[in-house]
Amino acid sequence: MKKVITYIAVLFGVFSGFSQVLEKEPVFSDNEYIEFKIKYLSFNTSTASLQTTKKNLEGKEVYHVVGKGRSSKFLSFFFKIRDQYETIIDAETFLPYRFVRNIYEGGYTKDIVIDFDQNNNKALVNNKKHKTKKTFDVVPNVHDMLSSFYYLRNLIDVNDLKIGDEETLTMFFDEENFKFKLRFLGKETIRTKYGKTSCLKFRPLVMAERIFKEEESLTVWISNDENKIPVKISADLAVGSLTANLSKYSGLKYPLVTK
Repeated sequence: MKKVITYIAVLFGVFSGFSQVLEKEPVFSDNEYIEFKIKYLSFNTSTASLQTTKKNLEGKEVYHVVGKGRSSKFLSFFFKIRDQYETIIDAETFLPYRFVRNIYEGGYTKDIVIDFDQNNNKALVNNKKHKTKKTFDVVPNVHDMLSSFYYLRNLIDVNDLKIGDEETLTMFFDEENFKFKLRFLGKETIRTKYGKTSCLKFRPLVMAERIFKEEESLTVWISNDENKIPVKISADLAVGSLTANLSKYSGLKYPLVTK
């Protein structure tokens, strides 16, 4: 299960390939909360959540997003997960000012803070665990894995999406620029805890490693309504499969459309 929560968190960021200039009211509220139950094989292993709060930072309105991953009590006896990701994004441009990754996964730890200089296309990485600071070049209007998800939710135009459409993006994570390709698979109605939900189905193309079976191992379903929240994530792993399903939400700006 090592790094599984990390990959789920990355999925919230891979959709920013549709990025444009944000010119409309955000689809999410100032106090949105969404939570997912994660199953490995048939076992409930952990939860992942995203909490959004609007704040004022040095005279600027920003959104503070906190993502958490927690292993279940049973799994924690064998492999304890306590992950926290944070981003602070500008309320107008949706570009990140700061990204935090503080994780504990079965004894494996990271404590990293990234400060973005959007004007000069730089990222200052403060590795608190190793007590190092390094500056990296980044692409213009760079996003982290959380800010990109919130940016995209305001940009998806269902009318322009065609099956097979692909987009690519570069996202800065830890000390690296990551490239992803995202393919739109079409619309699908799936069963959720809250009823049948019409969804937009995407497949991020990822590098096959020891965790994933192959390049096309991930599938993500986003609600086909005004909220555009993820309702299901599925991953084929090297051993078994993993799913994350929407289990709780509050503070949505619009009612979640179900049948």
